[in-house]
Amino acid sequence: MENQFFVESKHLSPKALEKKHRLENDMSFRKNHMEYMPGMEVIKSDVCENVMAHMKSYDYSQYTAADVKAALEHDTCSIDDFKALLSPAAEPFLEQMARRARLETSKHFGNTVYLFTPLYIANYCENYCVYCGFNCYNHISRLKLTMEQIEKEMKVIADSGMEEILILTGESRGKSSVAYIGEACKLARKYFRMTGLEIYPVNTDEYRYLHECGADYVTVFQETYDTDRYEQLHLCGHKRVWPYRFDAQERAMRGGMRGVAFSALLGLSDFRKDALASALHVFYLQRKYPHAEMSLSCPRLRPIINNNKINPLDVHEKQLCQVLCAYRIFLPYVGITVSTRESAGFRNGIVKIAATKVSAGVSTGIGDHDSKYNGTKPDEVMGDEQFEINDNRSLDKMYRDIAKEGLQPVLNDYLYV
Repeated sequence: MENQFFVESKHLSPKALEKKHRLENDMSFRKNHMEYMPGMEVIKSDVCENVMAHMKSYDYSQYTAADVKAALEHDTCSIDDFKALLSPAAEPFLEQMARRARLETSKHFGNTVYLFTPLYIANYCENYCVYCGFNCYNHISRLKLTMEQIEKEMKVIADSGMEEILILTGESRGKSSVAYIGEACKLARKYFRMTGLEIYPVNTDEYRYLHECGADYVTVFQETYDTDRYEQLHLCGHKRVWPYRFDAQERAMRGGMRGVAFSALLGLSDFRKDALASALHVFYLQRKYPHAEMSLSCPRLRPIINNNKINPLDVHEKQLCQVLCAYRIFLPYVGITVSTRESAGFRNGIVKIAATKVSAGVSTGIGDHDSKYNGTKPDEVMGDEQFEINDNRSLDKMYRDIAKEGLQPVLNDYLYV
């Protein structure tokens, strides 16, 4: 299982190849994944302890059909009810779960579906995450956009009608500094009403700076809450430090961010336990920071350059739908995002049940929005994508498809005054 995601990197120098193989095979060569690196802020929080206690004790095989029926009958979904809804015993009740989830979504979000698009501004990375197309040992075309190029991309996206953008980088402080990301946020404020960030985790003061530059919310994928599996998959780089990543959303809120988003990459480990931990991460932080907007994503693994065999373990559309319905029933006020990793058919269906936000007009490559949106000849140098997307619909097509489902597509619901 450990070797499933390894990328065969061609054209590496003998020295680099030797280091790569050593990292993959020699556990003693790797830094302790639970030990902070210099410069990493340590915060005192009981959230992690609570989440991990539930996850480690979760035996989903003990839940029965009676437990699932009882959970669906309760007006408020408890943690134990949620565990039942995530269990295999709940699979025969998926239709009932979907009806309950749809009721909760309608009650708290009406019939609205929010739209956004990601903008990757750099794909340099200092981490070796064996399942990711950006990992530092994957031989791909690397690119960091200049501010002029970023503004060009933003203008193209804004001209399409999009009002919310998510800025992403590879996880490299050396190539994508906090100052560089901050300048991108300032540009985004000129073109968009809402700006999100999906970057490497930073300290509270750095999140505060990025918020002052114009960032509204922060998304961090924990990838997997299984610390042992996390160690196997993250072989070097700052991302290897599991607890620093876990506390990223709390540092972001302490830094003034209006919202935070959470996710496990379903398929890296036991998806039921990862789904439980993701939702409980939100659950406990909601009680600690009731003013903040929180949301969940539910990405599954997708193929990457140099490894088309990467796919989620045991997480099919039926299981994904079960997780999303359970999320909605347990956390009725939380936004749920479904990305273009999923098919158009799945996304068309899930927005009628549990999801409240979808991306459109997506490219996970660097510097190619002008060619994608306007059909222009792409620049000679572009950066490769992080993963293959599944749903290629434009904003206009997505907008029309959502409206056809009897839902109201929304480009923005937030105004600065």
